[in-house]
Amino acid sequence: MPTTLLLLAALGPVQAEHTTTPPVLAADLASHIRTLASDEFGGRAPGTPGGEATVRYLIDRFASYGLEPAGEVLSGEQRWIQPVPMMELTPKGSPTVAATAGGTEVPLVFGRDVMLWSPVTRGPVDLVENEVVFAGYGIVAPEYGWNDYEGLDVAGKTVLVMVNDPGYATGDPELFRGSAMTYYGRWTYKFEEAARQRAAACLIVHEDGAAGYGWPVVLQSWGQPQLQLQGSSVDERTDVQGWITKDMAGLMLRAGGVDADAAFAAASTRQARSVEVDARFSTRIENQLRTIGSSNVAAKVTGATRPDETVLVCAHWDHLGTREGREDEDNVFNGAFDNATGTAAMLELAHAVASMDPPPSRTVLFVAMTAEEKGLLGSAWYAANPLRPLASTVCGLNIDGVNVLGPMEDVVIIGYGASELDDDLRAVAAAQGRRVVPESTPEKGYYFRSDHFSLAKVGVPMLFTGDGTVSVMHGEEWVTERKNEFLRKRYHRVGDEFDPEWDLGGAEEDVRLFQALVTLWANMPGGRSWSPDSEFRAARERSKKRQRVETRDWSEYMRLLNESDLEKRKRPDGEK
Repeated sequence: MPTTLLLLAALGPVQAEHTTTPPVLAADLASHIRTLASDEFGGRAPGTPGGEATVRYLIDRFASYGLEPAGEVLSGEQRWIQPVPMMELTPKGSPTVAATAGGTEVPLVFGRDVMLWSPVTRGPVDLVENEVVFAGYGIVAPEYGWNDYEGLDVAGKTVLVMVNDPGYATGDPELFRGSAMTYYGRWTYKFEEAARQRAAACLIVHEDGAAGYGWPVVLQSWGQPQLQLQGSSVDERTDVQGWITKDMAGLMLRAGGVDADAAFAAASTRQARSVEVDARFSTRIENQLRTIGSSNVAAKVTGATRPDETVLVCAHWDHLGTREGREDEDNVFNGAFDNATGTAAMLELAHAVASMDPPPSRTVLFVAMTAEEKGLLGSAWYAANPLRPLASTVCGLNIDGVNVLGPMEDVVIIGYGASELDDDLRAVAAAQGRRVVPESTPEKGYYFRSDHFSLAKVGVPMLFTGDGTVSVMHGEEWVTERKNEFLRKRYHRVGDEFDPEWDLGGAEEDVRLFQALVTLWANMPGGRSWSPDSEFRAARERSKKRQRVETRDWSEYMRLLNESDLEKRKRPDGEK
């Protein structure tokens, strides 16, 4: 019998006889979701009255369920919050854009053809007739023998790069990871690598399928004021970042003397795939700056026998806030599914764990993260400033959206095969009569799009699940139709509101599943590891090394701390 099943068998009778927890009820989940997604909470944007109301609600619920505060310590007292200092950048008016190719004007229109922003806080950014280079997928991946920037000098220039990675276009399992997106395919990586190559601007060529969402999502997500962590280095960012439609990118390439279709196709091969273009790009962006105060909310159930070891549970509480519009219009991005449902599930899970008698062996830490929608900022801050040591955080669970379509026959693992946590989920799902399936669209890179990724990058084994694909009552096609309808009509739109017709029996089932997982992790004798081929395994090993040396050899600690991580690559001139 596998180790997980043996441990579950051992834990089962103990829980049944000695552990009392309140039942997880769909009505309680619905109450949380209605409140968090109400217009009174104003879309839960960080740094707004609605965001502040959300933080107060979370603290009140955690306290009422008997958890302890686990945030920052101030004047010797531990608080419920971990402040996350951010800067809001709002362009003063729409950025001006212009382009020429082959000596003629390109009809480039902001919003319709291109979306731009700038992380620069020092003053206006002016790019005047900036040279354009097509750099394939914009990837430097030595382990895959891949370098889109090889032989290119893009310093001070504008690079056009394709979204996703070469394996997506070909489906070749020998090319990166085939159709499953790697981190090299994420837009965040594209901007980071372009900055390491000293480009002045990076424009990602948008395609619905390769990006995993349509152009309206780009408009909505990047048409609002942007947030970034205070103190983050703009030296590792291009002055201008943005997206350009594939049609407009193709027009610019063709007018600039490049066969666009051939260039796009060659980008997925090991042949020549990057080229300078007879084109120039101009823009002016000036940001208005505002300091934003927001917080992660942290609560814990202290472990009975191993309190210094941690199991982490997180969910992001934020959404997109409100938009300007007529008074008779709906202008609130309520974020009911994304992520009032996940926040509600975390609250009810915390209630259940806090009621366990006896308490879990390890400490269970619950963190409601801020600013996930603005680039995983709350979890990035936590990863850089952990409330509990990362090396002794044995593993974790991220909850971003739970099932609102009723009981399911299965449960989805996003990032299937990444760690030993898959086996744990498989075992507890089987106890519910459910099976585990991998995500159906690994090319969309969902594993890199929520808060668990910030923790994974620093080595903590993290599990991220999706809801099921086959309804017990209605089958698979019915589920697919409703999920697609949500993506088309409500994802990151004002239509993401609480629906009284939702069947939260599925969410109730998922919270019980999460409770079984957390109970297992909090009581198992050992820890959990990444899979041998995981890109996060090395970060975990470095974390363990740092823990061993930090109190004994400061120079060794600093050497390990400064080792290259997943994203760091040498610059062309050899600098770090």
